[in-house]
Amino acid sequence: MPPRDNPTARQARLGGELRKLREHAGRTAREAAGLISTDQAKISHIEAGRIGVSEDRIRRLATFYACDDRALIDALCTIAREHRGQHWWDEYRGVLAPGFLDIAELEHHACYMRCLQSVTLPGVLQTPEYARALFAGVLPSLPGDEVEARIEHRMRRQSVFDREKPPKFEAVVHEAALRMRVGGRKVARRQLEHLLEATEHPWATLRVIPFTSEEFVEVTQTVLYTGGVVPQLDTVHIDAPFGGVYLDAAADLNKYRMQLDFAQRVSMKPEESRSLIHHIARDL
Repeated sequence: MPPRDNPTARQARLGGELRKLREHAGRTAREAAGLISTDQAKISHIEAGRIGVSEDRIRRLATFYACDDRALIDALCTIAREHRGQHWWDEYRGVLAPGFLDIAELEHHACYMRCLQSVTLPGVLQTPEYARALFAGVLPSLPGDEVEARIEHRMRRQSVFDREKPPKFEAVVHEAALRMRVGGRKVARRQLEHLLEATEHPWATLRVIPFTSEEFVEVTQTVLYTGGVVPQLDTVHIDAPFGGVYLDAAADLNKYRMQLDFAQRVSMKPEESRSLIHHIARDL
């Protein structure tokens, strides 16, 4: 089977975790290749997510790397069993850029989500009209059919909360994001009302960093932290102008956990935040 041209973020993550295990064990790609009767080039492709790897090989490699974390090994085997085309976002392959599919996949597999935003509101809590207004500001301008596909895709991402046991979602947003009249007064008011409706559910919590805060929270780009089925599979997604960036190194995960914890500490309590949103919506 030829290597994949564009592995998904999750396929790349599987390979990356196998590479981490190998490097931690001090083993070379050549040694790993010898264990599973293949060549070094194939190990490189596996670790880059460009080709798949069987559960049997994952378990053999894990033993070779002296990894006895059964939960992690089982989680990696679960990823290996997944196939393209079995989820709703695969319908958008070739229609939207791969990054759109990757973020939907990341949210789908998250056990919990935490986000930090300064000038826009969380994508999974947006209304269609608010999303449309955001996409209208993209330069160069997007074709009409792509705008519609992006809006539809963004709304379908919210289905992650329709499960019997949805993932916990904790958001910290700056007051600036609430006061921006994106799309005009009517659209902005409806978006705030939608936030209030969403945060009535036990799975959603929203805290606001008010303009009156005397603590500085460094938020230049949207940060999404998703919890994996095991801590080693936690992921940070940074929404940058040139595309999404995924981070999974232990140092990066720790850094963003600290940032999110700090943002929560200096923000308003959830009920205080809801009261502020009520106030802003009423004044629109």
